[in-house]
Amino acid sequence: MQILSLKSHWLWLFIAGLLMAALSFTWQAVAQTSSSSAVVLSIQGAIGPATKDYLERGLRHAREQGSEVVIVELDTPGGLVDTTRDMIREMLNADIPVVMYVFPSGARAASAGTYLLYGSHVAAMAPSTHLGSATPVQMGGGGMPGSDAEEDQDASDGPAREGSAMERKVMEDAVSFIRSLAERHGRNADWAEDAVRNAVNLNASQALEQNVIDVVARDIEDLLGQLDGMTVVMERGEYTLATADLAIERFDPDWRTQLLSLITNPNIAYFLMILGFYGLIYELASPGSLFPGTIGIICLLLALFAFQVLPINYAGLALMVVGLALMVGETLLPSFGVLGAGGIVAFVLGSVMLMDAEYLAISVPLIVGVALVSGGLMLWTLMRFATLRHRQVHTGAEQLIGADAIALEDFDTNGHVRLHGERWNAVSDVPVKQGDQLTVKRLEGLTVYVSPH
Repeated sequence: MQILSLKSHWLWLFIAGLLMAALSFTWQAVAQTSSSSAVVLSIQGAIGPATKDYLERGLRHAREQGSEVVIVELDTPGGLVDTTRDMIREMLNADIPVVMYVFPSGARAASAGTYLLYGSHVAAMAPSTHLGSATPVQMGGGGMPGSDAEEDQDASDGPAREGSAMERKVMEDAVSFIRSLAERHGRNADWAEDAVRNAVNLNASQALEQNVIDVVARDIEDLLGQLDGMTVVMERGEYTLATADLAIERFDPDWRTQLLSLITNPNIAYFLMILGFYGLIYELASPGSLFPGTIGIICLLLALFAFQVLPINYAGLALMVVGLALMVGETLLPSFGVLGAGGIVAFVLGSVMLMDAEYLAISVPLIVGVALVSGGLMLWTLMRFATLRHRQVHTGAEQLIGADAIALEDFDTNGHVRLHGERWNAVSDVPVKQGDQLTVKRLEGLTVYVSPH
């Protein structure tokens, strides 16, 4: 009965938690248009799903604020192809002009960064920066068609070997993509193709001379001054920038973006995938261990997000569902906190991923509140089960030992007593008077052995 009562309490508390979670989803209100400004974003490191999410949030913020232009400070060695294409698609369809600015001095826009420059409405670089090396990288380390290794083959071998069909497809797709971006924005398409096929590079001054970029600027203020009056090609048509005397508003990556960037780091993502597989394998080999399986499921979901198999919203929702399932499992199959702790971790990670969704968002205070409440409930459950575990058994014959009984008659040795509302045969070592309070010492069959208090 104690366990059933415990489960009932948990059920009601779980329902209350669900209601709190439901209340945390709030429709984003449309922000009031403020004075015009330039929103400045900063992308540093490899391009991945977290970078795409950051750019989307930055563009949405700029749109809500009524900003004139979005400037993205860029310093990247490259990144995932699909993520890069998604980011370019966001820029091409943005309502606000996007300026990709390779900054500060010493920064680079290599590989995926070159595509981002070509996909922006305005391509800018700071002095002593460079771009290029846009050749698609294939797993396995083989060279791509048109590489120097192929061109240097002995003439007696005939024409350079053609790459595999898949390599040719990847190469031609990349060339077509970057040429289309160059033609859209009136930039050097031939050099762009050369950067893809032969991994060539240019510094800032060379890029400006060859019409690869539009502006070379020392800093943001210099950039805004040169952008004023420039006409750019938007989805809706041509648009003339008015950037003189714009207020600068920085939209730097927050802790959420930094956390997601850490998860999507290629080395961390690979480690999460391996850890997830090992966890599930160990759980299948030793059913009931719970801990390896719990860790395995969470790590695999994070790895699927990091490798862009699952979009961030789907990954976040999946983690929340898994978290709720694990917390419910803790109430039905007590695991001494393993399922409960794993459920809280999964629920919080999923909530963080959905925290800044475009339409539905979860506020940070409610995420923290639900996590603390869930942790408190789990701790309370563990304490309750620990108490029940050490409590004396209250079923069967052992329940009667030490119980109080009342003498129904006078007797010296054998008589009758009332015990738990029932009439029992009783044996006493001392004379007993009717109505005496007695204590049960032991039980033999249907006879209890009693003694006075």
